[in-house]
Amino acid sequence: MEGGVHEFDGSTFKECFSLSWRNPYVLRLAFSAGIGGLLFGYDTGVISGALLYIRDDFASVDRQTWLQEMIVSMAVAGAIIGAAIGGWATDRFGRRASILAADFLFFAGAAVMASAMGPAQLVVGRVFVGLGVGMASMTAPLYISEASPARIRGALVSTNGFLITGGQFLAYLINLAFTKAPGTWRWMLGVAAVPAVVQFGLMLFLPESPRWLYRKGRAEEAEAILRRIYSAAEVEREIAELKESVAAEARERGSSEKLSAATLLRTATVRRALVAGVGLQVFQQLVGINTVMYYSPTIVQLAGFASNQTALALSLVTSGLNALGSVVSIYFIDRTGRKKLLIISLVGVILSLGVLTAVFHETASHSPAVSAADTGHFNSSLICPAYSAATTGGGFWDCTRCLKAKSTACGFCASGAGNKLLPGACLASGNDTARDACHGEGRLWYTRGCPSRYGWLALVGLALYIIFFSPGMGTVPWIVNSEIYPLRYRGVCGGVAATANWVSNLAVAQSFLSLTQAIGTSWTFLIFGGLSVAALAFVLVCVPETKGLPIEEVEKMLERRELRLRFWAPRTGDADGAGKESGKRGGGG
Repeated sequence: MEGGVHEFDGSTFKECFSLSWRNPYVLRLAFSAGIGGLLFGYDTGVISGALLYIRDDFASVDRQTWLQEMIVSMAVAGAIIGAAIGGWATDRFGRRASILAADFLFFAGAAVMASAMGPAQLVVGRVFVGLGVGMASMTAPLYISEASPARIRGALVSTNGFLITGGQFLAYLINLAFTKAPGTWRWMLGVAAVPAVVQFGLMLFLPESPRWLYRKGRAEEAEAILRRIYSAAEVEREIAELKESVAAEARERGSSEKLSAATLLRTATVRRALVAGVGLQVFQQLVGINTVMYYSPTIVQLAGFASNQTALALSLVTSGLNALGSVVSIYFIDRTGRKKLLIISLVGVILSLGVLTAVFHETASHSPAVSAADTGHFNSSLICPAYSAATTGGGFWDCTRCLKAKSTACGFCASGAGNKLLPGACLASGNDTARDACHGEGRLWYTRGCPSRYGWLALVGLALYIIFFSPGMGTVPWIVNSEIYPLRYRGVCGGVAATANWVSNLAVAQSFLSLTQAIGTSWTFLIFGGLSVAALAFVLVCVPETKGLPIEEVEKMLERRELRLRFWAPRTGDADGAGKESGKRGGGG
């Protein structure tokens, strides 16, 4: 039922800003709540750069991959709990109160991390931040969705996605700005307290979601807010649809507020919505996006760029493209439709992951050789013990084998002959002495990846991945989850879907570095490519189109929904239905 209610004669993107210009109150609601998205993006993006310098300050973090993964993924673990609590809290206490609670958690987490004296305190601060991220991830888009006119709802919810990616881009800028400052990572992590305070102040002066108020029996308050959001011609229709939705809920469950998993799964409408919503959130993570956002500088180093500053600067490009993709999503989401955007996005993601798989395979199989003569001119105490033991029995060593030495941590000192692809030295990397000796000769020091002539192709692959992911899989799952559930179940189902997102996120974040060590970077990206193919099949079969439908009419669409593999073809009678609806609603926008 694609666009069965609203016809799009012009750009919905332009209409969004035109309406917001005429009624700035709508834009104020959307952007104030959307600061939660900015915090979400900042706190998930900042750790990628901060981790490079945390490794330098804490030797235990540098030596142990699992500890790096824990610092990254504990925010995700906190987000799982935050999303679950958020689903309950938004229904019990309201959307606005949940956003205020998330701001407090963001502030507390930033303060704890900025003052951390060791890895344990960092982990605690990351858990606090994660709780805030989890609550914001499902509450902010829900608040925006319920306070937006139907015809521009997708575009306004997309502003939350834009602010998420904008927050990630800001995180990379802040990371780059503080690379030379005393305390580096403390500033990077502590800055997150500022937007949390700003949003807390703004939300104190904004109203609760009108739909939540109506459901709680506060009809007069809800209607007053709706009259500020909708035009006089539209507001009576919106109030009537809300009354119908609440009345249907009352008929179904009376005054009972108890919900159970069995109730959700027995209700066909809710079950179909959950399959689509939860599936999209899970696949959003399983296609690998947060390996790029959490570990982007590390991936750049794996591609053959040694310097921390260079890795951060190049990662800024991918983060900027991610923010740009969100702007593209705002333009196309109500024009092209949710499902088509998802399919285009996933096809591009699959091709991009194929490029990354091929590039990292070539990088690993054509790395520079280790030169016995070059290694031997360093002090014997600096030479990698595994290399010394292996060369007594013969065998060929290259940079890849040097970095994967199991007995001790080793690094590769690139050739000093002006060409980093020539044979270099394999040295111990357990302390800074070998690194300093390598740098003292004006040579590059590698511990993550090897010098490669294909490094620039890896950057191209990452850029293509972000360009395709961001407008579709980056924003559409959140939009679909904000509009697909019946009113009575919206908070709970949104919490279930957001929790599923964060559980999947945790699995990816906690395993990526270990996977690259165990099976190699190319095989890791190949796995993500296979999961992307599965995601494409899921979207084709299980995800309905909700473009332009008022929230209450999404329920009716799910009740009669049939399997449609020919997603590009209009449904029989869609044009007639849209025309009739337009006649009823004075054009319907």
